[in-house]
Amino acid sequence: MRLDRVIAVRNNKTIYRDGDRVIKVFCAGYPKADVFNEAHNHACIEESGINVPKLLEVGMIDGKWAIVTEYIKGKTLYQLMQENPTKKLEYVELLVDVQMGVHEKQCPKLNKLKDKIDYKIKDCDLDATVRYNLHSRLEEQPKNMRVCHGDFNPSNVIIAENGTPYILDWSHASQGNVVADVVKTYLLFLLDEDFSGAKGYIDLVCKKSKIQLKEIQSWLPLVAASQSIKCNEKARKFLLSKVNALDFE
Repeated sequence: MRLDRVIAVRNNKTIYRDGDRVIKVFCAGYPKADVFNEAHNHACIEESGINVPKLLEVGMIDGKWAIVTEYIKGKTLYQLMQENPTKKLEYVELLVDVQMGVHEKQCPKLNKLKDKIDYKIKDCDLDATVRYNLHSRLEEQPKNMRVCHGDFNPSNVIIAENGTPYILDWSHASQGNVVADVVKTYLLFLLDEDFSGAKGYIDLVCKKSKIQLKEIQSWLPLVAASQSIKCNEKARKFLLSKVNALDFE
């Protein structure tokens, strides 16, 4: 394998292109269980019929774990938004359409989203009373076992040259209530300080799906608390501020 063409650098991983393959190399010491969980998620999603690059291999390169997938020639929605700012809302609508397609699928082999959120709330930096209230609210949410990406944003959707969208990075995938997945995407827009994108996204979700604004409001503190665990201080303060938010912004 040739590792001389870097196409992206993420936390704890570097992504390379080698011809018609993409090689995601994790940093030394990255948990083996997390690598195989990501590969398992990807394989399950591929079998569900969602458009993803084909999983080709899991192995080690110079003592580091790596996941190899096929290379999809195209541009991410984020790149298209940067190159064509006047078409941003059009690309946000495409993002919503692709996400809604994901949410139609079921994949029983994935971990349960509710369990992941519940576990993270236990560890977040909030007092016991607030955590108890969050756990109680989580139990009250409607059960809905659909595929949730867990990190659905414009950088993780690549549009192939023939116009077909492919979805990348399934490390956070789970099955559960899709409203939580929508809230996560909304928060990612806000954390990127893309407020117009956040508003456009939520407006389109409510217009094009059966999801209501009150459902998003109900899930907002739950998802914000769960996402406050592993992030920088600025993001953590912002997310925790949403936990006690009474009104949707």
